[in-house]
Amino acid sequence: MEAMHAATNRIPFPRLAVLLLLVAIAAAQPLPVAPPPDDAGCNGVLLTYTFEGRERIRPFLDPATEAESQPYSFRASTTVLNSGVRTLPSWALVLTFVHGEILVGVDGAVLTSGADLPYNTTAAPTTTTSFSGYPQTDLLTPIATAGDLSKIQATVRLFGTLFAGPEPLVPLPSALSLADPAYNCSPLATATTTTLPTCCVLKSPDQVAAEPPAGSAAASYLPRVAGDLVITYDVLQAHESTYLTLVTLENDAPMGRLDGWELSWEWQRGEFVNTMRGAYPRQVDASECLFGPQGQYYKDIDFSKVLNCERRPAVFDLPPERRQDASMGQIEHCCRNGTLLPKSMGDGTQSVSAFQMEVYKMPPDVNRTSRLHAPANFRVSGASPLNPEYACGQPVPVSPSEFLDPSGLDSTTLAVASWQVSCNITVDDTTKPAKPPQCCVSFSSFNDESVVPCNTCACGCPAPATRTCSATAPAMLLPPYALLMPFERRDKEALKWAHDKELGAPPDPLPCGDMCGVSVNWHLATDAAGGWSARITLFNWEDSDMRDWFTSVVLDDKVYGGFEQAYSFNTTAAGNGTIFMRGREGFDFLIRESNVSGVDYPVPGKQQSVLSFTKKTSPGDVDVVRRDGFPTKVFFNGEECAMPQRIPSHGVGLRASRGALVLLLLFYLVLSAQHIGL
Repeated sequence: MEAMHAATNRIPFPRLAVLLLLVAIAAAQPLPVAPPPDDAGCNGVLLTYTFEGRERIRPFLDPATEAESQPYSFRASTTVLNSGVRTLPSWALVLTFVHGEILVGVDGAVLTSGADLPYNTTAAPTTTTSFSGYPQTDLLTPIATAGDLSKIQATVRLFGTLFAGPEPLVPLPSALSLADPAYNCSPLATATTTTLPTCCVLKSPDQVAAEPPAGSAAASYLPRVAGDLVITYDVLQAHESTYLTLVTLENDAPMGRLDGWELSWEWQRGEFVNTMRGAYPRQVDASECLFGPQGQYYKDIDFSKVLNCERRPAVFDLPPERRQDASMGQIEHCCRNGTLLPKSMGDGTQSVSAFQMEVYKMPPDVNRTSRLHAPANFRVSGASPLNPEYACGQPVPVSPSEFLDPSGLDSTTLAVASWQVSCNITVDDTTKPAKPPQCCVSFSSFNDESVVPCNTCACGCPAPATRTCSATAPAMLLPPYALLMPFERRDKEALKWAHDKELGAPPDPLPCGDMCGVSVNWHLATDAAGGWSARITLFNWEDSDMRDWFTSVVLDDKVYGGFEQAYSFNTTAAGNGTIFMRGREGFDFLIRESNVSGVDYPVPGKQQSVLSFTKKTSPGDVDVVRRDGFPTKVFFNGEECAMPQRIPSHGVGLRASRGALVLLLLFYLVLSAQHIGL
């Protein structure tokens, strides 16, 4: 120590001061950004999955017999590096996990499906798991950024649980690729025991020519999205700590509708809703702000007046009487009880709903120049069992929306920023029990006395504990007037009908009812040399009225071209064999099931119309009675109805059938007259 002290004493003070200054300057330099993984010559988009480690967690299983089922916590990361000449907007990557991975935490991206964490990757509807970049949604090119890694590279960190055998096994995914279909991805030979690299290159190199110039405003925008339901998130005003946004829902499904919509999303950066107009939170709650970082940062805000601080708020549309409310309404397209009709129902204004809200931001986004971020993981649902279910993607940045200038002048105002979310009606979701239909169809014909009813348990069965009927026995033929009777009364009529018409021994136990809230009867009314006609009747067995109802039938092409008109409904030949129908003004209500004087049981609300067809444009082999005169599909309010398993037989007796149908019509007219007080 003394020798070192003596050596130091021999260094002249000016030199020592300069040396210490240089050391201090070197220590103060920022650490360089971590270099990208070895790209092995990839001139496209390099994806690299790195397994960082795992630890055995309980329950501890017997390694001799259950080694492959032992749970481990694991850590991994995926790097996306754009080494090409095309900007990668709204990037998304796809991983195929094969070790039962359950994701508990994701940083640097969100699940494209919008699913909640924890997320079981191998129990999903598909065998792959897709991640969308967030908050860094776009990756620029090295040329446009001088190779700035912070702008051309993103890292997704994963934390979760997997099930695998002991080390030295490294549980890597089986595949890694970009979700963008414009790229082809192939594994690289540089894979190690802990990494899986993939290089993705453009399928058509000439796509680059259509790319917007790097650094231009259009370079970050994707084309406007399409879907059954499109959600647009427009930022209208941006301030240092808040922004004002307009959220629009637009129904683009040809035959889909929503009643009482509810919309939810997830804030990703600590935001919260201060005020809202045109919609309202399902729960008004500011507690998460009061006891969270929002309350610590915004110490001067009265949080008793803040609407919602949930990370996943759920909001609903307002009733019509709130439309002109100065504090809650006065937003165009708001306040219709959440009803979104298909655009075929009118001029399109009833297919759009909108609301506005003021959003508070949190650090590091609290300044005027910080980048704006849309929330993620949108979900939308309807209140009616007839409404479809939707699966929504993640928001993508699109060109700013245009609005008419509020001055009334011939000018437009652009949004500060805009995102869109595409939601599509789900058909087959293996993660959920199959949703039963909510409506069913019965067939009848002028040449058959009997009605082929809706299928047994067409819309579900009674609970097994209370079931006294058969869920598998075929539905029994009915007399026409029994269509106006509730399920519990039809059994008696079906038994009597089977006895009187000698239809054979009834099943024991008797079949269950169809359990549908709406039923549709298609009756083949006439068949002549030059044309034919059918009558469609809608029955509402629910306890609420149905406003703005619509229905559609799909017919064989041989008869569809001969459709002429419907006499009580507004109709449109929509193509692909589909005839779209809705109630005319004054008849757009399908009233609820109700009690009327003269009978001791409730009767359904009902609407009907006759449709006429010509055979002049039909081929010579049209057989209306045997098959061609009956629809192959029927929809009510966008919901596909359960179809009967057979059509009426022919040659049973024209005179008796007509008499029964006349009795049915007279019976219903009497009930209707009594119901309205005539």
